[in-house]
Amino acid sequence: MLSFVNDYSEGAHPAILEVLTRTNLQQEPGYGDDVFCASARDKIRTACADPEADVFFLAGGTQTNQVVIDSLLRSYEGVVACVTGHVAQHEAGAIEFTGHKVLTLPQHDGKIDAGELDAYVSGFYGDDNHDHMVFPGMVYVSHPTEYGTLYSLAELEALHEVCSRWHLPLYLDGARLGYGLVTPGTDVTLPDVARLTDAFYIGGTKVGALIGEAVVFPREGMPEHFLTMVKQHGALLAKGRVLGIQFDALFTDDLYTRIACNAIECAEVLRAALDERGYRYLVPNRTNQVLVVLEDERLAELKRSVAVSFWERVDETHTAVRFATSWATRMEDVEALIQLL
Repeated sequence: MLSFVNDYSEGAHPAILEVLTRTNLQQEPGYGDDVFCASARDKIRTACADPEADVFFLAGGTQTNQVVIDSLLRSYEGVVACVTGHVAQHEAGAIEFTGHKVLTLPQHDGKIDAGELDAYVSGFYGDDNHDHMVFPGMVYVSHPTEYGTLYSLAELEALHEVCSRWHLPLYLDGARLGYGLVTPGTDVTLPDVARLTDAFYIGGTKVGALIGEAVVFPREGMPEHFLTMVKQHGALLAKGRVLGIQFDALFTDDLYTRIACNAIECAEVLRAALDERGYRYLVPNRTNQVLVVLEDERLAELKRSVAVSFWERVDETHTAVRFATSWATRMEDVEALIQLL
């Protein structure tokens, strides 16, 4: 059975497992005060070209979004996201569970439009009754998006300008950031992300780590008593070294971006075959999430040999599915999938 369900089905990159094993009996302080977390923080600051950045390690994506968003908002504020944003659709109301509403805007291939964001905030403050409403307190985007699309540098700069003018923190979900950074044609770099956002995270779970996300607050922007808020959310690992070791390995010798290239290369080969065979995409993109529209009968036949993710119904006889490649995808599996297609 071939599997292209997601990009976190495998365990961890061998380099991470080697360091975890080699340092297993080394005694270190807890809660992220160990030498591995300190080293990983320094390497991430260098990669971001921001020596003053605050870096904190958490275990998973939903946990990270919930903790960061809750820490940046006041009790009467909500987070603005597009209607297809991960926090709006696929986090089981985790943000609302903290008492903050997700305020949704239209999506354009999974992205927020800066002009529509500006109009939304302007309209909010132009309403004489806005004191009776949930205030827009920050903006959430993901890069890549839920549709595997990427923001251009110009689009991120436009969002940054609007957010700065309205004093709204801009937060970027980077669960698959590694894949976005190495996608052909992108003009967004990690230093660009650090320069244009107030908080973001570098995803490890989907890019070679067993578990873990690295939250970055550029320019010493970490909220006051952030560690305490992390603990309130039940998200503070006593053995923080487990996260630090992984990111220290991922940010040694450019391992993070080097292994991300495999997912993109595999997806490019798959797309070339799909193009040749005349398949239709739900939303075209060049990252590691290939969204394809299939006839239901053809999908049922394919699923006998391949595990894929349901994405959405297109019409009465067609379904959009996702083929996800990862840092560990084998090219021979891609070739086998192509033969089935």
